[in-house]
Amino acid sequence: MDFESIDLNKQLPLENQPGTAGEFPTADKQGVIQVQKSPFNRRALFSDESPSYRTPPEPEENDIVRIKFRAEKNNVDAIYLVAGCSRIKMDRLRAEDGTRFEYFQAETQVGAETLFYYFEIQVDYETYYYDKRGVACDVQMQWCFGIVPGFHTPEWAKGAVIYQIFVDRFYNGDPSNDVEKREYIYIKEGTVKVTDWNRYPAPMDVREFYGGDLAGVMEKLDYLKGLGVDAIYFNPLFVSPSNHKYDIQDYDYIDPHFGVIVNDGGEVLEEGDDENIYATKYIERVTDKENLEASNRLFVRLVEEIHARGMKVILDGVFNHCGSFNKWLDGERIYENEFGYEKGAYISGDSPYRSFFKFNNPNAWPYNKEYDGWWGHSTLPKLNYEESPTLCAYILEVGKKWVSPPFNVDGWRLDVAADLGHSSDFNHKFWQMFRNAVKEANPEALIVAEHYGNPRPWMQGDQWDTVMNYDAFMEPITWFLTGMEKHSDEYREELLGNADSFECAMINHMADFYFPSLVVSMNELSNHDHSRFLTRTNRRRGRVKDLGPEAANIGINKGIFREAVVMQMTWPGAPTIYYGDEAGVCGFTDPDNRRTYPWGREDYELIEFHREIIRIHKENKVLVNGSIKILNKGYNVLAYGRFDEKDQIIVVFNNNPGEICIEVQVWETGIKDDDILEQIMGTTEMGYSIGILERKVKDGKIALTIPKVTSLILRKKR
Repeated sequence: MDFESIDLNKQLPLENQPGTAGEFPTADKQGVIQVQKSPFNRRALFSDESPSYRTPPEPEENDIVRIKFRAEKNNVDAIYLVAGCSRIKMDRLRAEDGTRFEYFQAETQVGAETLFYYFEIQVDYETYYYDKRGVACDVQMQWCFGIVPGFHTPEWAKGAVIYQIFVDRFYNGDPSNDVEKREYIYIKEGTVKVTDWNRYPAPMDVREFYGGDLAGVMEKLDYLKGLGVDAIYFNPLFVSPSNHKYDIQDYDYIDPHFGVIVNDGGEVLEEGDDENIYATKYIERVTDKENLEASNRLFVRLVEEIHARGMKVILDGVFNHCGSFNKWLDGERIYENEFGYEKGAYISGDSPYRSFFKFNNPNAWPYNKEYDGWWGHSTLPKLNYEESPTLCAYILEVGKKWVSPPFNVDGWRLDVAADLGHSSDFNHKFWQMFRNAVKEANPEALIVAEHYGNPRPWMQGDQWDTVMNYDAFMEPITWFLTGMEKHSDEYREELLGNADSFECAMINHMADFYFPSLVVSMNELSNHDHSRFLTRTNRRRGRVKDLGPEAANIGINKGIFREAVVMQMTWPGAPTIYYGDEAGVCGFTDPDNRRTYPWGREDYELIEFHREIIRIHKENKVLVNGSIKILNKGYNVLAYGRFDEKDQIIVVFNNNPGEICIEVQVWETGIKDDDILEQIMGTTEMGYSIGILERKVKDGKIALTIPKVTSLILRKKR
């Protein structure tokens, strides 16, 4: 197809004609040589919150902070740092000979409150501004850079490669703890024991169990370590009747069906039994303290094995709601007559847990069945924190317990975190208390929240560390590379390949992050709530109940998937792999996205590709803390640079169905003429290649001929 390269001088929000860099010697009437400024080059202007431009990047209260700004040499008259109420003229640093840029520097002291700052550029009696948008013609608070004194995120999480495991579908290492057929009734029907590991999930999948467990994870730790994983994020592990376990039954124990069953219990329900009577086997399995304690001990050993391999552990914290099976409510009458358990709030008006839930008709005892369920789901009773200091204190202890010895977990992922409580004020108050409790127990614990929309109110250094990055990663990359919505519910032709829309989305949503949150943000392509990215590449709208599971496998494009993974591993944040994505697993949205890991049927080429791109991510620290700048964009074309004082990497994508020829202005990353760029990875529809292919920089740019559906990673040769 014909390709028209986009004009590099048309970039949001205010652009220029770059002209020629450097100085123009001219003679005056007396023959004296004068030095004139080159035409104003806005594209040379740059600063951000990375360590190259702010030292220290995560300052404490009262620290002196050194802030830098870059411009083309002899191209501006003055730069001012406007920080809070101060307007400070920045010192012009001595530029190195032969370099294109000069740098300006100023120092400012941070106090106790967030310090917002931007830059004022003076050129030939004109004033311009620079903030997170780049060069701007006005000043708006939401675009300012910001320093939150004392806001630190764990060093281990910065750029960490995270691997998400939905345990029931990962690997069955201990068949003795499997959920039996009709072991209990869940949502009016008996449980199902799936005996065919390769069977697709049913449309109503919540009560079907494949047998994956922690023993299975233990067996596969060396595989994960060999893949390059830095941390494992587990979907919920606590006692729960469902396979997803977002309806927690007991926050104090690992579910014995994931852990260890020492005492096996009684009989399962037979067909025709009264479904209001729960099976003795389930009751005894999940209430028996010997089973529960043994499961916790297994988890301790698993964490020790994970730590021994240099990896971390993140647990899923479901604190907005629990489950109707929960011992505090006991809506399913599991604990009613069990030794050592108090009466649940559903069972007795005198229950010590009465205030944990909001009942619609609190005086209608003993047959009150109406309580506040999250989004109206009776299986997910919402926890009533505002009216129960006891509940609040209990959950804070849960938060501390699992990040403390003997469990020593390294972080929490918080389910529907913005929904917790009945008011915004309380929500923020609770997460402040939660952060204090968790960080006191383990200062290096990560707190990452599930959130859609602007997370800034929670990421002020006193609540969440970061979020699962939907708005500033998963959604823009999905629209750009596939034209699909992240559930595969919608296809939008106008967003496919729309690099302007991609850039605007990234600029807009990344502005909501301060630097400590951005570098630990959970950058996912797929997860347990959305369709698999590989399925999105077929651009087919729909869900498994309408299309059937095989439709998710048809028409996929592994070349587009490789492009997405390259972007995932080179964009700022913590790249997070949903189990099986690296092995070629497809699937529409929940429950089809929860297919089993295909042991013995893996796509080994995709696995090896993941190993190599993870290696590149980890070997090049500039991909963690370096700056980012978009260098070229067009229809289905994108090029950006990651750079710091020492290293520069250029990443280029051609998602078109045909070959293109483009020029990339690499000088914007600090690369000079005659520098050598090494191509260290290339991907295509057919596969990938590694090895060194050298390209020489001329006139501040490189010319590239790029095959269809291709990504390239180029690194400046040291």
